[in-house]
Amino acid sequence: MNGYVIALDQGTTSSRAIIFDREGNIVSQAQYPFEQHYPQPGWVEHDPMDILDTQFHALGAAFEKSGLSAADILGIGITNQRETTIVWDRETGQPVYNAIVWQCRRTAPIIEKLTADGLTEDIRKVTGLVPDPYFSGTKIQWILDNVPGVRAQAEQGKLLFGTVDSWLIWNLTGRHVTDFSNASRTMLFNIDALDWDADLCRALDVPMSMLPHAMPNAIEFGRVKKGIRGLELLEGVPVCGAAGDQQAALLGQGCIRAGQAKNTYGTGCFTLMNVGASAPRSAGGLLTSVGWQVAGRTCYAVEGSVFNAGSSIQWLRDELNLISTAHECDILAESVPDAGGAYMVSAFTGLGAPRWDPYARGVLVGITRGTSRAHLCRAVLEGIAYQVADLLSLMETDGGYTMEVLRVDGGASVSDLLMQFQADVLQKPIDRPASVETTALGAAFLAGLSAGLWTDIGQVQQLRHTQRRFEPAMDPEQAQKLMDGWHRAVERARGWTADRV
Repeated sequence: MNGYVIALDQGTTSSRAIIFDREGNIVSQAQYPFEQHYPQPGWVEHDPMDILDTQFHALGAAFEKSGLSAADILGIGITNQRETTIVWDRETGQPVYNAIVWQCRRTAPIIEKLTADGLTEDIRKVTGLVPDPYFSGTKIQWILDNVPGVRAQAEQGKLLFGTVDSWLIWNLTGRHVTDFSNASRTMLFNIDALDWDADLCRALDVPMSMLPHAMPNAIEFGRVKKGIRGLELLEGVPVCGAAGDQQAALLGQGCIRAGQAKNTYGTGCFTLMNVGASAPRSAGGLLTSVGWQVAGRTCYAVEGSVFNAGSSIQWLRDELNLISTAHECDILAESVPDAGGAYMVSAFTGLGAPRWDPYARGVLVGITRGTSRAHLCRAVLEGIAYQVADLLSLMETDGGYTMEVLRVDGGASVSDLLMQFQADVLQKPIDRPASVETTALGAAFLAGLSAGLWTDIGQVQQLRHTQRRFEPAMDPEQAQKLMDGWHRAVERARGWTADRV
């Protein structure tokens, strides 16, 4: 079968649309950024209408650039920033509050209460997650308890909740649905039964009437409805693939066998390993999520999350004004042989795996009078690599998983310096693909599987090609010494705001 699929890649800082052909080549694309809101320290919000407007604008622009007709488009796949929480009115479609972003730490006190109530093990056993403000459940509860009149509306069945995939699908098709991978990041979903858990919904005081219907990842969720301005030519095209951005990237990287792993260097860093049809629970702070379900077969993934990675480079640019572009960070970092003993822990919104500390904050340690702008840039890049090394070490020691090579993608993966340093501190090879658009490719592939453009999940391997492989070049003892210094630095960041909440 010939044809094309569109991937909507709705990220933390921008919305993109990419059209792929059957060989996985990019036909056209468009991207639009949107505003970030920081109402208080540690709080992060988006305007849901900004998300919607930029994503629809990107979809229309990519389609117009392609020169294709609607008959050429077999389906639309969606991938999205996960955990970000939107609550809207069932009748009017208007959000009742801004989207609370996955990075936001405002619900730390709610997590403390859940932990004090002894729910940690129940949450881990049912959802594969750990109690943390990262996930959607406590964000829903915060909106219901803090926006006047909203809880009463929710209890009357007037409000809907969704992660960003649900928000987009509802506005595209009118259906209130989600996919298994996104549902598994809410802290309300049973990853074995593949259904919402009534006990956890009661514990978090979330009415189940708000929750979307959870579905497999390569299936028709609905069709583009009539009357969407700018998308009239796409009316009737099926939305038939969806996955959270990190699971989509795992698939787009061709990690379809147990033991294969990838890391995405985006706003945050997300390291996922395919663990097959089992759903192990980690004792060391890793998360277990649904990777995808295709043709009735469920694949699970273990995951470690770094909340701030590419955002630390943005911090150098936007808040400190030390660089004008991300590439300038690389140029400066390459001008010095090392970070001069400096370590940057970018815990701007807390620490993720394996420490799960919502009260941690960023620290810069080891600086001297000789520390320069170039050293700081290098420390920021190295800090990203150290955090990823921590996650993969935990995967191997905690779960007994073995990784032969790390496949990489995301904006910061274009940095040769970062990739080489990652290989050095990991003491493992790094494989960078020819196209780093693996997240969008994963979503497109799910839609194409559903629409018949591809017939077997193994075909994704044919769409991925290696651009460069980075081999470890650092002495193992030196790599360990650097990691030891990193661990000392991380301890300085932990619990920083605990006595200030």
